[in-house]
Amino acid sequence: MSESQSIRFIPAAHDHPLKERLVREVDGEVMFDNASRGRYSTDASIYQIMPVGVVVPRSIDAAISAMQIAAEQGVPILPRGGGTSQCGQTVGAALVIDNSKFLNKLIDVDATNRRATVEPGIVLDQLNARLKSTGLWFAVDVSTSAQATIGGMAGNNSCGSRSIFYGNMVHNVAGIEAVLADGSIERFGELNANIEAGRSQRFRDILTGIRAICEREKDEIAARFPPLLRRVAGYNLDIFAPRDPLNYNTPVPNLAHMLVGSEGTLAYFKSLELKLSPLPKHKVLGVVNFPTFYQAMDLTQHLVKLGPTAVELVDRTMIDLSRNNPAFRPVIDAALIGEPEAILLVEFAGDEHAPLLKKLDDLVVLMGDLGLPRSVVKMSEAGAQRALWEVRKAGLNIMMSMRGDGKPVSFIEDCCVPLEHLAEYTRRLTEVFTKHGTKGTWYAHASVGTLHVRPILNMRGDGAIKMCAIAEEAAELVREYKGVYSGEHGDGLVRSEWIAPFFGPRLTSALGEIKALFDPKGLMNPGKIVSPSKQDDRSLFRFQPGYAATKFETALDWKEWGGFAPAVEMCNNNGHCRKFDAGTMCPSYPA
Repeated sequence: MSESQSIRFIPAAHDHPLKERLVREVDGEVMFDNASRGRYSTDASIYQIMPVGVVVPRSIDAAISAMQIAAEQGVPILPRGGGTSQCGQTVGAALVIDNSKFLNKLIDVDATNRRATVEPGIVLDQLNARLKSTGLWFAVDVSTSAQATIGGMAGNNSCGSRSIFYGNMVHNVAGIEAVLADGSIERFGELNANIEAGRSQRFRDILTGIRAICEREKDEIAARFPPLLRRVAGYNLDIFAPRDPLNYNTPVPNLAHMLVGSEGTLAYFKSLELKLSPLPKHKVLGVVNFPTFYQAMDLTQHLVKLGPTAVELVDRTMIDLSRNNPAFRPVIDAALIGEPEAILLVEFAGDEHAPLLKKLDDLVVLMGDLGLPRSVVKMSEAGAQRALWEVRKAGLNIMMSMRGDGKPVSFIEDCCVPLEHLAEYTRRLTEVFTKHGTKGTWYAHASVGTLHVRPILNMRGDGAIKMCAIAEEAAELVREYKGVYSGEHGDGLVRSEWIAPFFGPRLTSALGEIKALFDPKGLMNPGKIVSPSKQDDRSLFRFQPGYAATKFETALDWKEWGGFAPAVEMCNNNGHCRKFDAGTMCPSYPA
């Protein structure tokens, strides 16, 4: 067992020796009680691990102090933002440092050069609300924008609905000031000619090590990293020769891009310099209705040639669940023609309205040429578009509102394949689900070949067995179509073990070398990406073997949900109850 594996399970206790020093020396909320630790033991994944303790620092200096104290005592460190991770990145037997409450400053805006510098805990929607007066925005528009923090998004290499136009986090982060586990603070950015001037020996050692590893493995990197936009597994070993279509959007290699997507396993983000984009003045939306799911997937490759900013899928299951919600029903009904099996939301954006209306006409003509005349609902009015996008953004919450023991489970959520193979991949994966007695729910990013597909499984019963069998067969399909297994939501506990089969032994070993350069003692969020546990280790599940809900009499009638416990278990833990704008989600939280 490696050191990083062995320290994952340090026991936590109310009187942990770490607590006394943290209370005395750190300006922040220090919580070691069971109730608080329990709140931080879950994220939006299927996993649950009690942390050693929790610190909510009131300043970046306080966060650094907490890190140093934990490191001195050999306690693992887990930076955390909104806790929206769907793969288990933000749970672990570690000291959790929660950035989301206080570390949310917009440090600087340079509108001329389209740059902003932020603290890691600032929430995406809050950042964009403050940037609006400048005519700029941060365009990595994830569906959890109301609660996802920029630090967490960078740690995860988040993507969003409009990545086909704007790219992922790795394309939109210019620099990161990071704190390493040994307490050293380094600025990671573009590798220009003067990058090493005046830098510490620690920084030079990291840079020299990364260069040597990437040069040594350049042929293996070229062979193993497919040229797809959505590829977030492991570390970005291809920073010196990017393999994605946007080429990281930078003229020279950028060392910050090694940290983007590292899931807190390499360093703590003290601040992030972001690339901003002009806010589009106008948008239009064409909703394409498809009689079969296969056609929607097959024809996406033609739709993207029109130059949309987004092409997003809503499948029949999500349509039906949306129509069961009184708030969403009129919105989704306005987008439908008959009873489609799937719809694609095709968005065009720009500074002039007339050319966008022409794009909608082109979409109508294209669909007629492809054999589906009268299949497009045009939406040129901003309010109607906004309402329908809200339904799409609520996709996870809508899916998880499915009642009963079976729930859509995230584990092959983000497999990405080239668009020309998307229809066949989804057809064959559907056959895999049928073979194992279930079906999948589908939504999200058709434009880039990444679909959020979740098989419906009972994780209190045989769900773990079926999960592994389905994962094996899905992985084989992804390999056959030369795709990637982790296309958006990262590795965490559910997908890190799949890095080795796709990266091969040489690159898997290289990831361990990168980890050792930054974090030689293995203290930063251990067990993710490097030296992972098995995805089906039920000791790490929220529903562990022997799980049973406590039965008691309630004053209210919960029969419609199957009882009080099933109603509680409908919570998907993606933190939407923390959003700062109007609206009620979930109802019990504000109450």
